Amino acid sequence: MHFLSPLLENYIAANSAPEPEVLQELRRETHLKVIQPRMLTGHYQGRVLSLLSKLIAPKNILEIGTYTGYSAICLAEGLQANGLLHTIDINEELNEIQHKYYIKSGNASKITQHIGDALDIIPHLDGPFDLVFIDAEKKQYDNYFEAVLKKCRPGSVILSDNVLWSGKVVEPLQKSDKATTALLAYNKKLATDKRVETVLLSIRDGLTLSRVK
Repeated sequence: MHFLSPLLENYIAANSAPEPEVLQELRRETHLKVIQPRMLTGHYQGRVLSLLSKLIAPKNILEIGTYTGYSAICLAEGLQANGLLHTIDINEELNEIQHKYYIKSGNASKITQHIGDALDIIPHLDGPFDLVFIDAEKKQYDNYFEAVLKKCRPGSVILSDNVLWSGKVVEPLQKSDKATTALLAYNKKLATDKRVETVLLSIRDGLTLSRVK
């Protein structure tokens, strides 16, 4: 769902930092070759992720949900010189396109790809993570959050994507809609959880920013 008119969305993008050439190329290839290209982070949100990462200047980043690697490249732009980004995805079919663009972006040495269930992998990763981006199975968001919180420090930032879920969070709930049900509970939890300070941003499909206390 587009919450703003295409005219306003284009205006916002035009008056924000430009999309790097390597990401333009990745976006085009994703739309040409990959199923469900709407899952791509895209220009505007990508620049938001990049700027947040640069402001935080993380040494360690964790991303849950890689897709074609667009958001990983954006987040890696803010890493410290010796920093590392761990990204997890259950699907290994997109490895080739991911690594192709990690190399083109100059960030290949800073990005480590993990294939498998994030809930199995996270406990074995070395923390603490200064920045976390959650963008995978919506029904597992609460479990992801609890798992990564154990790997964070006070001041760490956890970002959760797609929390408005195409506007379904304010529409009549269908009993069979497990994803929306999970996101409604997750959004309520983050807003009231005393371990974090949270603001829900109306960026693209909803992006929650939570700072660990």
